[in-house]
Amino acid sequence: MGLSIQLPHEQRPNSYISPDLNFCFHYFFMRKLWFAQMAKALIVFPGGFGTMDELWELLTLLQTNKLSSHHLILIYGRKYWDQVLNWRYMVQSGTISERDYKLLQFADTVDEAFDHVRKDLETYHLTLDTEGETVARHF
Repeated sequence: MGLSIQLPHEQRPNSYISPDLNFCFHYFFMRKLWFAQMAKALIVFPGGFGTMDELWELLTLLQTNKLSSHHLILIYGRKYWDQVLNWRYMVQSGTISERDYKLLQFADTVDEAFDHVRKDLETYHLTLDTEGETVARHF
């Protein structure tokens, strides 16, 4: 599933998105609203300004308790991100707290990312019905 945006350049839907599940938005704020309110996880792959914008927006909403604390923020690809951002230095310099840093999870492989997402979904968003089947919780 993808939430794309119409831009004058440098934007096309991810080739892995099923065409029937690609939602294209005209306005940034509407896209972010759907991103933030409906998503259970944000997986942040190496990217540029748009990627950083999405990441900072969700982190700020989580930090200020405007979103449920049960949104997973998964940073994928430490080699890239550790060159771009020094997360621990932000804690050491006092620009973010240790609590803020703990909003982040990290993964370097698909299996590791899948394990993080599965654990988070099972902990916060899924429950067993009376017959032992896993079903989604409604919030």
